[in-house]
Amino acid sequence: MKKKEYAVVDIETTGGNAGGSRITEIAVLIHNGTEVTDRWETLVNPQQHIPLYITALTGISNEMVYEAPLFQDISKELLDLLSNRIFVAHNVNFDYSFVRHQFEEAGYKWTAPKLCTVRAARKIIPGLPSYSLGNLCRSLDISLENRHRAGGDADATAVLLSMLIQKDSNGEIQKMIKKTAPDQRLPPNLPPADFECLPEKPGVYYFYNAQKKVVYVGKAVNLKKRVASHFTGHKITPQRQHFLRDIHGISFEECATELMALLLECTEIKKLWPVYNTALKRFEPKYGLYEYTARNGYRYLAVGKVSKLTPCIEVFGTVNEGISLLRSLQEKFALDYRFCKYAVSIESEGVVINTLSDLPSVEQHNQLVQQAVDFVTEIKPSYYILDKGRTTDERSCIWVQDGHFYGMGYISDEAVVTDVQQLKDFLIRYKSNTYSMQLISAYAVKYPDKVTWL
Repeated sequence: MKKKEYAVVDIETTGGNAGGSRITEIAVLIHNGTEVTDRWETLVNPQQHIPLYITALTGISNEMVYEAPLFQDISKELLDLLSNRIFVAHNVNFDYSFVRHQFEEAGYKWTAPKLCTVRAARKIIPGLPSYSLGNLCRSLDISLENRHRAGGDADATAVLLSMLIQKDSNGEIQKMIKKTAPDQRLPPNLPPADFECLPEKPGVYYFYNAQKKVVYVGKAVNLKKRVASHFTGHKITPQRQHFLRDIHGISFEECATELMALLLECTEIKKLWPVYNTALKRFEPKYGLYEYTARNGYRYLAVGKVSKLTPCIEVFGTVNEGISLLRSLQEKFALDYRFCKYAVSIESEGVVINTLSDLPSVEQHNQLVQQAVDFVTEIKPSYYILDKGRTTDERSCIWVQDGHFYGMGYISDEAVVTDVQQLKDFLIRYKSNTYSMQLISAYAVKYPDKVTWL
């Protein structure tokens, strides 16, 4: 059986993502598992400007790469060096994404098993304060010369690889380079144990950065499958690369149903406001229906942007929703159109002194406005949804009080409940919002047999 060989790779680039940046230098060291047997290194003309801060970091200037070969000129030779070898790098996904992308641009389809020396070092030499290449070299007394140049960093990584192979008494490297191993797809800073403990059940998952702060919250019907989907594929956008590098840990909360997972996800995003969540933030209500009294004594109804300082009667996701409701109120209660304002600044409207003529009497008009307000704010329905639990010996419950999401939780089959109001004692309170009520209302319509109206 042929002994495995490693291609230890380091690159320098014009920027931080493979989609918009290019390689300026590449070094490949062939390692037979014991020592380096061959070495190849070259500057590369990136065909784009090298920013000054990159030149300051690496020492590679636009003048240095002006007469260097293009990547397509070295691609065949590089492909021969990498073929049938394990691709090794410190934070391997960074180097791998650049090389793979530029191979594709040159017309070559290439993949290889990967070995990340960051992940390998965490497994084989645990407990070190930092696993960056510079700090690892200091901790392990590895010489690191010509830092931030491809050759210097590749030399240090090759020495680190030799040390890891020697210390690998549990065969971690062999496990990591298997095609089906989680290490082939997991982000470099994510402990595999965090991924392995995920169940194949509905729930909400949390991604944490190095400071233990939640940076992303998601929901899943199958937690393990959904989380794995974040790490598959070869997208090279800057956002995705930054996202993957920022993941240092995962936790999860199992839920009985997809609806409960959706509600928990919505609540957690609004509470934690994670940096990489964008979709659900769009459901934050932006407009509201307001009622105010002008200095002339007339009451107005107005649709305007939500203000934290001004309470509103109802909220809407879009201005059109608000305008539609206000127009229907105007028709239903025969309100004078001059006292209905659409898409206004509430703060400025509240102090206007109107000089309108042929106005209805203040008392009669204000009574009509009050009827319209009462119609919107009348007590909305209360109900609860009983559904399956996380296990066979419990049930889940979602409670809606007066048209607002009250809370949800789980009730053991052994619990003694003599009054339906006692169900609330088993629930965790949550803050209601427009989106959560949209979810619950749609579910109640779809599954009426699970709803008990109060």
